[in-house]
Amino acid sequence: MNSIFVQIASYRDPQLIPTLKSLIDNAKSPKNLTIGICWQHADDETVELFLDEGFDIVDADVDTDKKLISLSYNKAKLKVIDIHYLETQGACWARHAIQQLYDGEKYTLQLDSHHRFVKNWDSILIDMLESVREDSPKPLLTSYISSFDPENDPAMRIQEPWKMDFDRFIPEGAVFFLPSTIEDYKTRTKPLRGRFYSAHFAFADGSFAVEVQHDPEYFFHGEEISIAARAFTHGYDLYHPHKTVAWHEYTRKGRIKVWDDHTTPQKNKGKVKLDWVERNNICHNRNRILFGMDGLDPTSIDFGKYGFGTERTLREYEEYAGISFKHRSVTQTTIDRLEPEPPQKGSQYTEKEWETKLTRSNDIHVLLHKNELLMDDELPDDYDFW
Repeated sequence: MNSIFVQIASYRDPQLIPTLKSLIDNAKSPKNLTIGICWQHADDETVELFLDEGFDIVDADVDTDKKLISLSYNKAKLKVIDIHYLETQGACWARHAIQQLYDGEKYTLQLDSHHRFVKNWDSILIDMLESVREDSPKPLLTSYISSFDPENDPAMRIQEPWKMDFDRFIPEGAVFFLPSTIEDYKTRTKPLRGRFYSAHFAFADGSFAVEVQHDPEYFFHGEEISIAARAFTHGYDLYHPHKTVAWHEYTRKGRIKVWDDHTTPQKNKGKVKLDWVERNNICHNRNRILFGMDGLDPTSIDFGKYGFGTERTLREYEEYAGISFKHRSVTQTTIDRLEPEPPQKGSQYTEKEWETKLTRSNDIHVLLHKNELLMDDELPDDYDFW
């Protein structure tokens, strides 16, 4: 069977149940879905919210460290980790908890809790993934998918599929991305190769939930670039879907986020162990060490299964993606948002050759016309110093 393990981390999100209903109701085979949810909620958000919307309780196991509620809806199975919002340790911790519920399903799909879906999305995704199987034994479909606005839905659903492009290195070292339209999506017959990974939409073989698990000590920033590189080194090839199969809400405007709750005043009251800034700083440092940035020693932490794989090297990922963590730099091909070439085995450049191909995020290119350089109506002889 084409069973799918769906992973959804949800933090105090009123869009969770609408997302679940859209996910299940639009699936071609709802019976093939097992949905793992880390439900981080407040005291006034009870299981009655699910029951009022037609979900049924199958079982509630209170013997485990985390209360696990089993639900069903339209033949789909749901495993809900019941967590008070002050007990969470961040998005990556929640995603990691969900991955422990994986039970051998053929495929896995990771999402956020604020999505809408096209009809037969499951069949479309499976066909799309298998369409590149001849080029890659371990394909991974992922992207910053097109947006929607729940306050004006479905009118504000963007119909063009999006891909992920490099934006910048932030001062703490993590890499930020931006979405853009796949320009030739109308004529494409297969997904296009991608450089980066999106935590809100990733579809792969079920083994991905085991091989490339989220590091629970990460908090938020650094999550996506670390998974991208780790997946690549485990042999996965990244692709962006060339068809719109779902929509994502990016703003969550007017709704509570984890950084609204996990504050210093809450820590001083003993409500949380660490505030969100402390957790994020730990995550930033861990991410820099993983990539050996800023002279930090990547062997100073034993990352274990949360480190890189052995099928490819980090340097091979850097040359494929056109990005250098040591230099916080990218290649012109990456800046120009061009589709990457298929990955090559081994490094293609010496260190000196590689450095000449890089442009740093803080480099500024200034274009001057020759006439602006005239001195006494002649061009200066010395171009080495200004």
